[in-house]
Amino acid sequence: MPLTKRIIPCLDVRDGVVVKGTCFRNLKNVGNPPELASEYQKQGADEIVFLDVKASIAGAKTLHTAVQKTAEVLFIPLTVGGGIRSFEDVRKTLKVGADKISVNSAAVADPALITRCADAFGSQCIVLAIDAKRKGDSWEVYTHSGTRPAGLDAIDWAKDGCDRGAGEILLTSMDADGTKRGYDIELTRKVVREVNVPVIASGGCGKIEHIVEVLTEGEADAALAASIFHYGEHTVADVKRALEARGVPVRWST
Repeated sequence: MPLTKRIIPCLDVRDGVVVKGTCFRNLKNVGNPPELASEYQKQGADEIVFLDVKASIAGAKTLHTAVQKTAEVLFIPLTVGGGIRSFEDVRKTLKVGADKISVNSAAVADPALITRCADAFGSQCIVLAIDAKRKGDSWEVYTHSGTRPAGLDAIDWAKDGCDRGAGEILLTSMDADGTKRGYDIELTRKVVREVNVPVIASGGCGKIEHIVEVLTEGEADAALAASIFHYGEHTVADVKRALEARGVPVRWST
């Protein structure tokens, strides 16, 4: 049996409020993290991703109170990222209720952090987040919520991160993020084919067909989306019904 594809709503959080923007900018408030997470769980979400989009820029710590309150309403996995700078940050965030930790800027600055955390907590809970922007015929990694080029090739970095112990890749196309014009299928497929861990595609979802495309043509294991859920355009159940109609296996809550 083929593995089921996952649908993952994303909560980009700034100052304790869920926000949404375009190409990582022009952020607007759209709701409360626990309330939105609970609603998406009811709709059939497979997981929730909580990203503190201000922390890595401002140097603030991940908002553990907001994370804890969100975790308390969920029985599906919760991935948390933003402001994770050290082994101790990972430990504390897992302790307040996160099931997985997403690292980007800190992993680029100190790649050995991936291995230390994977050895201590298990690869299954260490997610390497890659924010990638097209540069000619390739894609460059960016850190600090998309504000700093890292000088790394995204595909090479994905392979290196997995070799170091990352158990999953959260791959965001900065060019597509918030545009609602669809995921970067080429980037996603290239990364999927180069790593041996699940890849979550992120950035650009504007309609259900975009999710279908990235899970089939893009070969992603999961699709992350925000706008279509936050603004009530579609529910998670709508997406799963569309995927089933196309023969894409999904999981329904019992």
